Amino acid sequence: GHGVMPSTVCSVDEVLNMGYVIAGEKATSTFKIQNTSTLTLQYSIQLDSLSSTRDKDQQRLPSFITSSSQRTEFVGTQNYNGLSVFSIFPTEGEIVAGKSQDFIVTFSPDHESLYYSDCLKVVLFGKKIAHVIHLKGAARDHPMFVEGGVPLDVPIESLAVTLPTSPQEALKGELQEPVKSILLILEYIEGESSPVPAVTELKVGAIQTAQFASKKNMEFSFDSLPLLQQKGFTIESVKGRIEPGQVKCISVSWVPPADFDADDPLLATALLTLKGDTKESYRILFMARVVSA
Repeated sequence: GHGVMPSTVCSVDEVLNMGYVIAGEKATSTFKIQNTSTLTLQYSIQLDSLSSTRDKDQQRLPSFITSSSQRTEFVGTQNYNGLSVFSIFPTEGEIVAGKSQDFIVTFSPDHESLYYSDCLKVVLFGKKIAHVIHLKGAARDHPMFVEGGVPLDVPIESLAVTLPTSPQEALKGELQEPVKSILLILEYIEGESSPVPAVTELKVGAIQTAQFASKKNMEFSFDSLPLLQQKGFTIESVKGRIEPGQVKCISVSWVPPADFDADDPLLATALLTLKGDTKESYRILFMARVVSA
């Protein structure tokens, strides 16, 4: 007899990001697995969120509490309704030698969260793990989002249900909408023959959705610009409009001002305001420092 090693090629490399969708709506994506061996391969698809040991795994301390930065748990936010956030079709079958199989991944979040995630494994003959794909997605209640920088929140959401603000409290101004914070770190390299500004970027986007199709385009704007310019920061686009389905990358650069003290990092703050079907504010924290080449 002949011993043959099964071999496959996957069109997705490690991460499949489903992007942003409106909570309650769906998004689909497709990936392909090709059988490059000379024998028919039996496959099955496994999700970590459906693992029989998941309840036991959840008893461990999360990685943001323990000192270990190695993340072994890829299952993030899950739906409140108990249904899987990610589903795959087909989940099992055969791939004939030289042929390929398309797999459809459906992302169906039922509430707002930036941390939907799962881990998909392609298993051959019930034993050999051929491919591991990290599934990611985010859901918003409103068709606008901002991403970039260093996350300042915890990627595991509380199971507590927060009560909506009553109209009476809103009129009195007793409860204000929380402002989300984003940290941007810029490092200027000192000692190079031709110094270049430290650069990072933010992404501002609008989700394509039929639910808000009648709404106008989204607008964004920064404030505190004179103070930022005084401290050496330059924002490529300080205001603009974004159409549904569009994502705009906003470049932020920094050059140390003449009176900059290299021993202390520079801190500055600006407010980024988004206006669409509603109004949202983000506190952008700029931290800049000089590092040696």
